Amino acid sequence: MLVARRALLAAGMAVAANSLAAASPAIRVGVLRFGTVSWEIDVIRQHGLDAAAGITVEPVELAASQAAQVALQAGQVDAIVVDWLWVARQRAAGADWTLVPFSDAVGALIVPQASPVRDVPDLAGRALGIAGSPLDKSWLILRAYASQRYGLDLNAVANKNFGPPPLLAEQMRAGRLDALLTYWQFAAKAEAGGARKILAVEDAVAALGVSAGVPYIGYTFSQRWAEQNPKLIDGFISASRQARGILATSDTEWQRMMPLTGAADTGELERLRDWYRHGIPQRWGEPERRAAGQLFDLLARIGGPDLVGPVSAIPAGTFWPVSWQSQA
Repeated sequence: MLVARRALLAAGMAVAANSLAAASPAIRVGVLRFGTVSWEIDVIRQHGLDAAAGITVEPVELAASQAAQVALQAGQVDAIVVDWLWVARQRAAGADWTLVPFSDAVGALIVPQASPVRDVPDLAGRALGIAGSPLDKSWLILRAYASQRYGLDLNAVANKNFGPPPLLAEQMRAGRLDALLTYWQFAAKAEAGGARKILAVEDAVAALGVSAGVPYIGYTFSQRWAEQNPKLIDGFISASRQARGILATSDTEWQRMMPLTGAADTGELERLRDWYRHGIPQRWGEPERRAAGQLFDLLARIGGPDLVGPVSAIPAGTFWPVSWQSQA
């Protein structure tokens, strides 16, 4: 009889939990397998941060960044993490996407341990791998840095090889590249394998006179949808920042999450952890928005309309009106 009562009680609790979850507004977030967004969403769900905020976070796994953009535009997800330049171009074309910063980390110029490249001028005449396309912001920033600091037209003197980061990483390991400009996750893994970092893109941005605190990617969603669902977006932003706080302080959490990161060993995991932590936005407000405007102006001068679209400044509304200051 006691067992039966316990079973009924457990069943009732399960029904209540399911009813509560069903009653909580849900946000569908597009994630990539092994991507940094999936790490944060995992922490949110593992610690019930979404439930505590009265919402439900539903991850939707997607195959690639372009698939994520398509899914957002088709209404299959409510939010994805994307470059704010994409948001600015879309707003210039009449869309209502808006963004909340996710990371200040972007990438680095790295070389094999035995590479003759010691500084940016050494890239002249060398095989340089570049993750992405000729309009990738890291490449445009590196070009501006080489020009301003060394009077070097890197676009003209380097033997450029554009492509996806995993392919370029393999080419560097095979000795076919003297240097590689790549996204931070791949730079972190390469460092764990013995590669040398020549220059972090964030340091190049600072050297160009852009103020600190520029976000490079962020959670992107419809402004109209957010205005119609204030509890949902506020709860998600809060849960996201709490998850980042856990990842900023708990090494145990990283150990638990290791399979999700795709790290091959502890060394890779520690590099990924350190790079991720370095990129956590510590503050977001008007100074950082102005810094983003400075970077936009710099990139627009180099990339032109192909990069930023038919606008001369960041369109109003590109950034969702929220601010914070970390207590660290």
